[in-house]
Amino acid sequence: MAMNRRDALKSFVLMMGGTMVGANVLLTGCSPENQIVGLEFSPEDISFLDEVGEAIIPATDTPGAKAVGIGQFMVMMVKETYSGEQQESFVSGLNMIKTDFKKVNGSKFMEATQEERTAYLNELNQKAMTSEDNEPKVIGMLKDLTILGYFTSEIGATQQLRYVEAPGRFDGCADYKKGDRAYAL
Repeated sequence: MAMNRRDALKSFVLMMGGTMVGANVLLTGCSPENQIVGLEFSPEDISFLDEVGEAIIPATDTPGAKAVGIGQFMVMMVKETYSGEQQESFVSGLNMIKTDFKKVNGSKFMEATQEERTAYLNELNQKAMTSEDNEPKVIGMLKDLTILGYFTSEIGATQQLRYVEAPGRFDGCADYKKGDRAYAL
């Protein structure tokens, strides 16, 4: 079952209307010119991103975001597709989450339970949706990257969605049963 990740990403971005951060790079193939030189993420940062992704898409009867290595995917996308301004916003947003979580919950994000993490991220998402601030919000970036990385991974496409390696004929009258999985791109 061979999957071409680049084609899947392009299809996903086009389907979403090209609105996600970094979409211009996926569509044009050109990296932004004003990126942060030497931007690096530590293994602890990648583990942190894995846990954030797992709070967004937790493991149920199918593997969660951590199983697809979502932290490494997010790092790759931020380093290769985000502009310098977006990279700064992402890094400062991660630092804000780490310090704010400890302030609100009295413990570090990495030491908290899955329920505490999810509740905090949901609250952060609600604040971002009601805020009139026009700056990119880190929670939106994290959600976009998690969804993109998960559903374009082999696990997401084959275990969460229905993946057809080589599309067959068009069947406009396919039966749909409530609860059927959507098709992967």
